[in-house]
Amino acid sequence: MKTKSRKKDKVNIVTLGCSKNVVDSEVMLTQLRGNKVDATHEDLNDDANVIIINTCGFIDNAKQESIDTILRYADAKEEGLIDRLYVTGCLSQRYRDDLEQEIPQVDAFFGTMELPLLLKKFKADYKKELIGERILTTSNHYAYMKIAEGCDRPCSFCAIPLMRGKHVSRPIEELVTEARNLARNGTKELLLIAQDSTYYGLDLYRKRNLAELLKNLSDVEGIDWIRLHYAFPTGFPLDILDVMAERSNICNYLDMPLQHGSTRILKHMRRGTTREKQEELVAKIRDKVPDIALRTTLIAGYPGETEEDFEEMLGFVERTRFDRLGIFTYSHEENTHAYGFADDVPDKVKQQRADSVMEIQAQISYELNQRHVGKNIPVLIDRMESGQFIGRTEYDSPEVDNEVIIDSPDRPLRIGDFETIFIREATEFDLYGTPAC
Repeated sequence: MKTKSRKKDKVNIVTLGCSKNVVDSEVMLTQLRGNKVDATHEDLNDDANVIIINTCGFIDNAKQESIDTILRYADAKEEGLIDRLYVTGCLSQRYRDDLEQEIPQVDAFFGTMELPLLLKKFKADYKKELIGERILTTSNHYAYMKIAEGCDRPCSFCAIPLMRGKHVSRPIEELVTEARNLARNGTKELLLIAQDSTYYGLDLYRKRNLAELLKNLSDVEGIDWIRLHYAFPTGFPLDILDVMAERSNICNYLDMPLQHGSTRILKHMRRGTTREKQEELVAKIRDKVPDIALRTTLIAGYPGETEEDFEEMLGFVERTRFDRLGIFTYSHEENTHAYGFADDVPDKVKQQRADSVMEIQAQISYELNQRHVGKNIPVLIDRMESGQFIGRTEYDSPEVDNEVIIDSPDRPLRIGDFETIFIREATEFDLYGTPAC
C-alpha cells in the first residue's frame, strides 16, 4: 500500500486528557505554524502524514485511552497510511522507557517539557517571540489559560508531580499579554487552570499572588468572564474572594477539588486538612461571595476506606450541597505514596460508592437548579446542536458543568454572544429556556 509521503509534511495533533493538555497542544500548534509547518489539530480529513499524540497518564482509564490511541496510529503506520508517529505528554513522560520497548513503531517519545526537542524533528526552532500567542482549538469565545505548571503538593494518590515536575508560576506580565492577544481575537472568557492555582506566585513573588493576577486580568478590555479552576483548599488565599466580589467580570465560580469528606482519609491522602476545616473554608467562601457556585471533585475507594469513612463523606456532601460535583474511583498509581498501601476496596464497591454520591448530588443539583426557573439570566452561547442553541451561565464551566438548552426558532443566536435567556424548566444537570426578547 502506498504511503502518504509527500515533499511537505502535514501534521495532525491528537489531544487526550485534560484542559492543561489542550493548552499544551495549542502552544505546539502555534509553534509549528510559526515555523511554517503545515499543522492541524484533530483534523477529520485524515490526510496528514505525520501524527503527534499528546497523551494523558493520570489514571488507569486515561492511560488506557492513550495506549489504545498510540496503537491505532502505530497500526496505521505499519499499513503505510502515515509516515511518522510522535508521542508526547504525561504518559510519555512517565513511561517512556516501557513505551519505547513495547511500541517500536513510534518514531520518538517526548516528555511534557520537551517541545523544543519535538520541534527539531521538523527542523523548527522554539520561537520565544510566540510566547503569549495561541491558536485556539476551542471556539474562539473562550480559552483555557495555564497560569502555572507542575505541583509541589505531597498528595499520596497523585502522580502529577512525576509527570509535570515542581510548581512553576508564569509571570503576571506574560499572562496579561496573552489575555490581550486572546481578547483581540474574540475571546470573551478566560478559564484559569493549573495543577494548583492557589499556590500561584509563591515561587516568583514569594507570596500567594493569585488576587493580584486576577485584578490584572480583570482589567484587560474585552474579557467578560474570568473563571477559576483547581484551587487547593490548604492555604487558600481568602483575598481572591474580595477581588471576586468587587470585579463584575470575575465569575462567582470556584472549582476546588477536595478529594474526600473523611478526616481520617484526608490525613492518609496527605491533604493537610480535615473535613471540619474544609467545612469552615466553604462557609467562609460562601459568606464572602454569597452567590458563588462551588464545584468539587472527590475520590471513592481510596486504600483503607471503610464504610464509616464513606458514610462520613456522604454526610459531608449532603450538608455542603455543592453546586457542581464530580467523583472518580481511586486509581492505584505506581511510584505514588499510596501505592505502598494495599488497594483493598474492590472495584465494584468503588463504583457503587461513586454512584451513591452522584445520586445524592443529582438531587441537590435538581433542587438548586429550580432557583433559576422563571428568571432571566445571562448565558454565553457555545454552539448549535440538533436545532437548539447550547450555552452556559456564569456558574458553569465548559464540558464538566450544566448547560442551557435554548429554543429560538424565530431568531438565530450567534455563537460567542451573550444572550438573556428566560429559564422555563430545570432538570438535574441542565436548564431549558428561550430568549427573553
